[in-house]
Amino acid sequence: MHIQREQGKIDWMITSVPLVIVITLCVLFFVVPEQSNEVLRQIRCFLGDTFGEYYLIIGLGIFILSLYIGGSNYGNIVLGEPGEKPKYSFFAWGSMMFTCGLAADILFYSFSEWVMYAIDPHLAEMGSVQDWAGVYPLFHWSFIPWGFYLVLAVAFGFMLHVRKKNRQKYSEACRPILGKYTDGLIGRFIDLLAVFALLAGTATTFSVATPLMATIIGDFFGVSINRTVIDIIILLITCAVYTGSLLHGFTGISKLANICIYMFYGLIVFILLFGGETRYISETGFSSFGRMIQNFIVLSTFTDPLRTSSFPQNWTIYYWAYWMVWCVAAPFFIGSISQGRTIRQTIFGGYLFGVGSTLISFIVLGNYSMGMQMTGKADFIAQYLANGDLYEMIVGIIRTLPYAPIVMVVVLLTMIAFYATSFDSIALTASCYSYYRLDEGKQPNKGIQLMWCILLILLPIALLFSESSMANLQSVSIVAAFPIGVVIVMIAVSFMKDAKKYMENDNGFRGAGKR
Repeated sequence: MHIQREQGKIDWMITSVPLVIVITLCVLFFVVPEQSNEVLRQIRCFLGDTFGEYYLIIGLGIFILSLYIGGSNYGNIVLGEPGEKPKYSFFAWGSMMFTCGLAADILFYSFSEWVMYAIDPHLAEMGSVQDWAGVYPLFHWSFIPWGFYLVLAVAFGFMLHVRKKNRQKYSEACRPILGKYTDGLIGRFIDLLAVFALLAGTATTFSVATPLMATIIGDFFGVSINRTVIDIIILLITCAVYTGSLLHGFTGISKLANICIYMFYGLIVFILLFGGETRYISETGFSSFGRMIQNFIVLSTFTDPLRTSSFPQNWTIYYWAYWMVWCVAAPFFIGSISQGRTIRQTIFGGYLFGVGSTLISFIVLGNYSMGMQMTGKADFIAQYLANGDLYEMIVGIIRTLPYAPIVMVVVLLTMIAFYATSFDSIALTASCYSYYRLDEGKQPNKGIQLMWCILLILLPIALLFSESSMANLQSVSIVAAFPIGVVIVMIAVSFMKDAKKYMENDNGFRGAGKR
């Protein structure tokens, strides 16, 4: 299908207001970094501590809803014309979906997350490091996060490919319950919230994992350049890669996603087979997965009302908020590339490829270093406690592997590819937001795409300069996710209402259901 370029109909309010907000925040983080971080911390404390169960209820509810939608008659709906075939193969589709949804964070957290749990007081309340340090990473990165993505992906896919809507915005997905108010102030407010959440998610993920790339470069070349300087260079290089890929359209994104997934799984297989911890990795991973499934509801509803450790406030609530703000871009992209798949295929295929790949990453990369820790071959916990530098600790983990310099290069390139693929999807979604209407088969103007590619790295650079702590980076997501959580629920309800109407009234669906 020939892709036409859409030159007009630009929504300057949605385009310019986020630009002004980002520039203002950048100036504040540059000029008054300490005060900015403190205000952010206080807002996060209020929302995460006072309304923590709000995030937990939405997370568990959306996951349960995803299972219902996929297993019911809704699952028979084709995201496109009845009988239409998928546009991409399962591997190409899964690769784009996986890489767009997690970015390079998955490598940073896969290597290090068990250590942060191992030193948390809550783990002593639960039991031993061996029993629980590998469980929480699997819980925080699997079913509920992908539930957020997949429910919204089928809602957006239904909106785009079945209802043929040409307003590719959050507000349009709420039209079945908002009606005429979609085109008024309520709809505009929802769209502004969505763009702000998108920028917050971008800032968080770039600011969390980029320093690891800088540390790897410094260690590999033996240079002592300031980490912030290297971070900014990496951001600019990554921006150039994802900008080039995006301007080549879905073909460029698909090729980059395939390269990324091959490097990712190559790294996984190498560490599993040649790291020396194969048995520990497989057995501990299997046990951790079983313990996570067995305790899933308990983990999903734990609020620590006496605040003996504030573990859910520090971790689970942050993660659900993190996935909520990423729900602005990733589900739109997944919905776009899911044309021709049924809703059932999209949801359960997404869980199979997305959750499966995520679990493999945490089981192999996390349990490799935990195995060395538990068998006394290394003490990564002591290393982290000594200097509080997770990035140096991860480099120390990589140094223990055979052919460590080569592994470092592969990790670095994979992170760049992950970032580039993820931000391809984000920049494309944001570019679509810049239009009042964008018909199917049309693509945003390259100038608008370029503007968003640049805009997406400004706030991360400001956060790096302000030397924000992990807690403050988490705060960005928690604050942005609070209002967006309401919109996510509205989209889910709107989809259920509209899809039910479609099943009752559309002869094409009834014919497709008999196939």
